[in-house]
Amino acid sequence: MLLDPSPRRLLSLGLLLLATWWAVPCVKPQAAAATWDFALIGDLPYTPEAETNDFPHLIEDLNRARLEFVVHDGDIKSGSSPCTDAVFRNRFEQFQTIQHPLFYVFGDNEWCDCKREGAGSMDPLERLTQLRSVFCLGSSSLGARTLPVVRQSHSGNHRFREFSENIRWTHKRVLFAGFNLPGGGNNFGEPDYPLRNAANLAWLTDTFAGATANTNLGVVLVIQANPQFEVARTNAIRRGFNAFLDELQLETAAFAGPVLLVHGDSHYFRIDKPLLHPQKRRRMEHFTRVETFGHPDAHWVRVTVDPVDPQLFQFRPQIVEKNREGR
Repeated sequence: MLLDPSPRRLLSLGLLLLATWWAVPCVKPQAAAATWDFALIGDLPYTPEAETNDFPHLIEDLNRARLEFVVHDGDIKSGSSPCTDAVFRNRFEQFQTIQHPLFYVFGDNEWCDCKREGAGSMDPLERLTQLRSVFCLGSSSLGARTLPVVRQSHSGNHRFREFSENIRWTHKRVLFAGFNLPGGGNNFGEPDYPLRNAANLAWLTDTFAGATANTNLGVVLVIQANPQFEVARTNAIRRGFNAFLDELQLETAAFAGPVLLVHGDSHYFRIDKPLLHPQKRRRMEHFTRVETFGHPDAHWVRVTVDPVDPQLFQFRPQIVEKNREGR
């Protein structure tokens, strides 16, 4: 039987096809999760020239960048320069000119090394208390714009009530934590070490427990010290980090997502994978170490977080043109 070729029949067929097409749900392709960036800096400024030139140039560069926040991994002065209240206050005021939220962890130069004659022969524990009073007030980050932060001093564990510098924050399903692990040897053997080490270990295990419970995409840990992955456990400097690295091995091996450790101290920019699995004795691919630039190199590292990338983190050194060698 032939179809009716009349115009009326063709029009009716066209309307039927149009109605059928209109009734089918329009399925849009799922948008890719957006990437976002944060910045890493540390070990600066060290000299009067860096304080008035290199560091402001770095801040200018950071302020021009599209960033969620900035992390300073410690040493806001040299180890042989004065540890005065005025120096702390000046650095705080400089931090507040950064237009992004700023998270800062303590380094050895601003408290452990204050006992040096050139630094004023001051009591390190008194200086640590002063640092806390300047940089660790409230439940927000530093910087002109702020983000919420959780402090170990308010975590409910009365034993660690003084450790306001140990911090934690979550951003877009990535968990960040900062610790008071200063360079040199983590002040191993000094009166402050046993309790501070216990606080750091508790903060580390709590961080991974929280990341697992909340199904965070990854974990970022920030310390000041180079923990000396490559040297023997019996080394005089390494001894102060053995307990932390042992726990870090266990927690990283048990965690499904990427783990990033950020530190300064050696003033040697690098990205590598130095952590061994505690049983398999091979490198754990989902662990990455980034050491930030340090004096005299006043530059920064851009970290891009890509939620759909299995490795999660991408790194790019950012060279501040005004701070290039030879300028």
